[in-house]
Amino acid sequence: MEEEKWVLCPICNNKTRIKVRPDTVLENFLLYCPKCKQETIINVKEYVTSVIKEHGEQP
Repeated sequence: MEEEKWVLCPICNNKTRIKVRPDTVLENFLLYCPKCKQETIINVKEYVTSVIKEHGEQP
């Protein structure tokens, strides 16, 4: 069985409601954190999360 990991909020570093596996690829994914109630657009590949745009940030 492949290991799953929680996607952590890049703002408050808490767990979100999203789990990923090693072969999961997310591009321009709108991540919502239930703890800090912020939205962030992220990319995820091989458990590595990179922030594209935080909520309220201008393009």
